[in-house]
Amino acid sequence: MLRLALPRARTIVDMSYARHFLDFQGSAIPRTMQKLVVTRLSPNFREAVTLLRNCPVPLPGDGDLLVRNRFVGVNASDINYSAGRYDPSVKTPFDVGFEGVGEVVALGLSASAQYTVGQAVAYVAPGSFAEYTVVPASIATPVPSVTPEYLPLLISGTTAHISLKELGRLREGKSVLVTAAAGGTGQFAVQLAKKARCHVIGTCSSDEKAAFLKSVGCDRPINYNSEHVGTVLKREYPGGVDVVYESVGGAMFDLAVDALATKGHLLVIGFISGYQTPTGLAPVKAGTLPAKLLKKSASIQGFFLNHYLSEYRASMDHLVKMYTSGDLVCQVDLGHLSAEGRFTGLESVFRAVDYMYMGRNTGKIVVELPHSVNSKL
Repeated sequence: MLRLALPRARTIVDMSYARHFLDFQGSAIPRTMQKLVVTRLSPNFREAVTLLRNCPVPLPGDGDLLVRNRFVGVNASDINYSAGRYDPSVKTPFDVGFEGVGEVVALGLSASAQYTVGQAVAYVAPGSFAEYTVVPASIATPVPSVTPEYLPLLISGTTAHISLKELGRLREGKSVLVTAAAGGTGQFAVQLAKKARCHVIGTCSSDEKAAFLKSVGCDRPINYNSEHVGTVLKREYPGGVDVVYESVGGAMFDLAVDALATKGHLLVIGFISGYQTPTGLAPVKAGTLPAKLLKKSASIQGFFLNHYLSEYRASMDHLVKMYTSGDLVCQVDLGHLSAEGRFTGLESVFRAVDYMYMGRNTGKIVVELPHSVNSKL
């Protein structure tokens, strides 16, 4: 685990039984905060989610950290969560958002054995679309600084790393097709496959994204708005591709299945093309799938990060070290090219989700939550 050098004298703000307190800069942490809450189950994020402005700042327990969020990540699955697809028994209202990076501003006494106030941390925990989030110290990851580039590692990076390591069967010389390759998780699949000395093909939606993919090592970017993916694969890879890292679903899934080589392997990471539909699914040619797989001795396997949590800590530590040593690019998209500009403040999460589903992002979509320091007490 990556550990930071801690000062000899720790600053501990034990909030286990507190009602009001100071942050590590000596300014007042407010009694109330803003957060996003699902108030209606729907895959339409704007219809499902409400911005609440006067919520109590939560108190950490003995083993918890109170994190002031500075950057939060937007995921395609945010709308699956707002639709209640991960837990059919869930009742509204409930908090939303999966991941954040920020500073520890207060903590319980047991948590102080590992962390100190002012320390930068990254985490995956429900309720990150908020100004402050309580995070169990056991699941937080120390990071060298509060910068947005650590956010892509939390879910997008670990998904690519663990799935390809455990299930990808990567070997030197193998061909790997990555769909949505310029997105949050695709960027890591491209880089990790290249580090395994594979030949990497990546689909994307613009020449600008194709240029980004080339910059991170993709051998053959395919802009599907100017080239037909199926035609390119048949012409340039007549023997098929050995591994597919697939997150789009629908027609792209069908093309990927058709492009599999003999003994090829397809990993289903997601199917974003269907998430906005009432069922959450995009139709595929399932009727012919058994025959296609049998004909090629090919296989398809799903990957859901929650089923590999035993591998998560080691994966996250490995990726942080790769990034800090300059061996991994963590591309973030803060919305500079969106019509209304940079994603700043919780109210911009709605725009960020729309931006993702318009296919505009290059890399991981990140929303910044600026902190306005209150007057000293």
